[in-house]
Amino acid sequence: MIPKKILGYLEKNKVKHEVVKHRPVFTAYDLAATLKEKMNKVAKTLLIKVGGKRYIIIVLPAHLKIDFKKLQKILKVEKVELATEKTIKKLLNAKPGSLLPFGALNKMETFLDKALFKTEHALFGAGSFTESLRLKVKDLAKLENATVADFGSAAKKSVKKAVVKVKKVVKKVRK
Repeated sequence: MIPKKILGYLEKNKVKHEVVKHRPVFTAYDLAATLKEKMNKVAKTLLIKVGGKRYIIIVLPAHLKIDFKKLQKILKVEKVELATEKTIKKLLNAKPGSLLPFGALNKMETFLDKALFKTEHALFGAGSFTESLRLKVKDLAKLENATVADFGSAAKKSVKKAVVKVKKVVKKVRK
């Protein structure tokens, strides 16, 4: 279930949203496959360590990967890296795959990849493995006073092939 704190945050700020129930999923790829959504309409949220000092929340479409060089340039730092599972648990009391795109709730900056704006609505993680939130990308940007930048890049063909294989396995398992 989505924590009441999250739903209250959205309602308090008058952000229209839809709670989308689904089977347990642990990745944005799983969510897209489960709900038969296009990858560009599913967002993935990551915790990034910036310059060894601070943490930020970044959100990008599921079909893209982070271009760390672009992100370094945008943030004007020498080093950016994914936060460890231990850090995610410690700072956000969350498990990987259940991160929220609401950095403000944890006094963190939120960065949205500009490619998210190619769709009006997207599915976002909501602190649950069995429910997600569908909301307008522009509403999330406004709510979080998010920085919009280009830090995503297309996944390599080998990754795309792996996703196709995973989808085929998922179809077989469902049958």
